[in-house]
Amino acid sequence: MKNSLSPLFLFMTVVFTTCLLVSNLVAFKIVMLGTIVVPAGIFLFPVTYIINDCIAEVWGFRKARLMIWTAFGMNFFAVLFYQFAIALPPAPFWEGQNAFANVLRQTPRIAIASLLAFLVGSFLNAYIMSKMKSAMNGAKFSLRVIVSTIVGESADSTIFITIAFLSILSWRQLLIMIATQAFLKTAYEIIILPVTQRIVIYIKQREQTDIIDREISYSIWKITEVG
Repeated sequence: MKNSLSPLFLFMTVVFTTCLLVSNLVAFKIVMLGTIVVPAGIFLFPVTYIINDCIAEVWGFRKARLMIWTAFGMNFFAVLFYQFAIALPPAPFWEGQNAFANVLRQTPRIAIASLLAFLVGSFLNAYIMSKMKSAMNGAKFSLRVIVSTIVGESADSTIFITIAFLSILSWRQLLIMIATQAFLKTAYEIIILPVTQRIVIYIKQREQTDIIDREISYSIWKITEVG
């Protein structure tokens, strides 16, 4: 059945969720790209948008919605369990408590910024992919990917950086960080676009599915509505 949850969709949901979890974890390491300061997660996080594009393109907004909420739920669970693990009293002979806490601890401000930015950016990306595909009757895939990525990544960067660093950095620094991260993440996806196109073609042929969303609800809360 075309509306069933195929093994390939489930696999991509797992990869999507894993990329989100890992990118949030390694984001605490700050690295230099020439003269630009970026979190290490910038090398992996854009993959979530590539997968989001593939899911929305092949299976439509309903499946993308399910995947986004699944990843959000797992990330929320991970954040809570990290704090639980940090709070557990370490064994007397274990000397890694401080390093462990430094890597995994998130302030409520950073956690809220990360979770909210992911939700808004991911849903905007899926929504625009879906609406543009319907309006263009499935044509101009590359244009739809670029437009949806620009909007989604810009929203993600704006929300995260503003909530996380407002009153800590100047407005000029905030705007530079937002613009830099949105540009780099979008450029990443544009560079890898030929690979994304081939993946989408392969999935469509394998699954014999190419959903164009016509009359559906774009409410983000209808998680169980998958077909």
